[in-house]
Amino acid sequence: MTRSAPSRTAAGRGVAFSASPVLAVKLPAWRSRLVLFLLFIAFGALAARAFWLQAVSTEFLQKQGESRYARTLEVPATRGKIMDRNGEVMATSLPVRAIEASPDDVQASSEQLQELATLLGIGYGELKKKLDSDRNFVYLKHQVEPELAKRILDLNIPGIRSSKEYKRSYPAGPAAAHLLGFTDFQDVGKEGIEYIQQKSLAGVTGSRRVIRDRQGRVVEDVAHLREPRDGKDLTLSIDNKIQYLAFTQLQQAVDKFNAKAGAIVVLDVKTGEVLAMVNMPTFNPNNRQGVDPSVMRNRVMTDTFEPGSTMKPFTIARALDKGLITPDTVIDTPPKLTMGPATIGDSHPHAAAMTVTNIIGQSSNVGTVKIAQKLESHDMWDIFTAAGFGQQPRFGFPGAVAGRMKPYKSWRPIEQATISYGQGISVSLIQLARAYMMFARNGEMIPLSFQKLDHPPVAQRVLSERAARQMRLMMEKVVSSEGTAPFAQVRGYRVAGKTGTAYKVEGGHYVKKYVGSFVGLAPVSDPRIIVAVMIDEPSGPQHFGGQVAAPAFANVAAGTLRLMNVAPDAPVTNVILPAAPITETM
Repeated sequence: MTRSAPSRTAAGRGVAFSASPVLAVKLPAWRSRLVLFLLFIAFGALAARAFWLQAVSTEFLQKQGESRYARTLEVPATRGKIMDRNGEVMATSLPVRAIEASPDDVQASSEQLQELATLLGIGYGELKKKLDSDRNFVYLKHQVEPELAKRILDLNIPGIRSSKEYKRSYPAGPAAAHLLGFTDFQDVGKEGIEYIQQKSLAGVTGSRRVIRDRQGRVVEDVAHLREPRDGKDLTLSIDNKIQYLAFTQLQQAVDKFNAKAGAIVVLDVKTGEVLAMVNMPTFNPNNRQGVDPSVMRNRVMTDTFEPGSTMKPFTIARALDKGLITPDTVIDTPPKLTMGPATIGDSHPHAAAMTVTNIIGQSSNVGTVKIAQKLESHDMWDIFTAAGFGQQPRFGFPGAVAGRMKPYKSWRPIEQATISYGQGISVSLIQLARAYMMFARNGEMIPLSFQKLDHPPVAQRVLSERAARQMRLMMEKVVSSEGTAPFAQVRGYRVAGKTGTAYKVEGGHYVKKYVGSFVGLAPVSDPRIIVAVMIDEPSGPQHFGGQVAAPAFANVAAGTLRLMNVAPDAPVTNVILPAAPITETM
């Protein structure tokens, strides 16, 4: 017995297809209604949000739209000029361009990009790397000359544009590099006066709102949000003519004696103003590409050395001040002086007894030690600290050092002896130059200034006027034909000073390398200038301060006195030099 198909039978009877128990919906009806309700709520929320953004609060969409075409650009402030005391410009800012790119907008052929890389002075791969950046904005090169920037823009590459910035220019070039320092591509001072006076020179950057097209070109200025405030001009105490004079004389001395380095400082005795400060080797601050960083070191501030015999006047001045000696006091000066296991001697023969004046003039170590033995250790310490040794200079220059001087309570007798003639103590050239103020100013000390002053600073007495004048007259003997520095004589002017020669210390030991120095003042009758010269590692047979540093002093002092219109105080006669000048003892 056969059965017919059920579906046919159901269809034949007119039964609905959805009535099949297999296809019957088993979900409750309220769930579909809930989903429909939630969809209505979502669409309602979207409609409310759209109404809110377009009719009530339009700020968000406006900002989003503006971000596609509006930009806030910085308006750079012009950095202040740096001028010498006579108004001559030593540093100024010149307008240049920065080349920028919006990587997403750059559309160029490989030939155009190759030409762009050539103009920028960078490799093709480096340029591609910058343009493949996921950032909206990149700098391709800073401080591009306007003519070159125009050639770059003439390539008409979409997304490449330029903006205004400034480049620092130094007319004096290498002559004032260590003094002025330099700025980076953002016009921020990094060394020297540029660094010290950054806040004053920099000014305040402004801003403006602009509209740009899709290629990044400014098509309309919308508003100036903040006007830039230019930096303040700065007038230095430096005399540019004296600076250049010192530079040329130092260069000649370093070349002549094949020295490693050198430095010169010129001070105004009346005001404490620094008239010149030069270093060698030097660099061109207008083009520092490939310059060895060690060449940028300001040796006047950062390098220390044992001053040698230039320290003797301070020891002897203290004894004069305390009344223990006079310039005519005779001191026994044997060839050698034994102190425990150590022996102190002079490098040239002299009389068995010498006056204090001759001890200074002929630079006797033995005579100086004999005088130091009359003093308490704290007596020497007092005058050294009053002179500024062992103390941090307050000039603001980066890297300025305090030097080295042990506390007097720890001095052994042999240390007091060697410190008295400039061994076992280290100073910088700027410290040594300032210390001689006490002799030039009749026992007073004043602070130094790198800015031109309207009024002289307040002086502090550290030595009696009598002792200072006596020491000045004794140091005049040093530059005579009977002293250690006849090459420091200046025609028409009375000059006083002291030579110094010392071994260098490397790895805690003395080595056969020398530092020759001379510090002098002029004119003796009424001092106006102090000139300090240091020659580092002179090569060859001449290495004493009286040989390598004194001639540079004479030339700088002569030129400076005439530039300052200082009247001569001595008969204008020929300089008298001995056949064989006396060299100072090391």
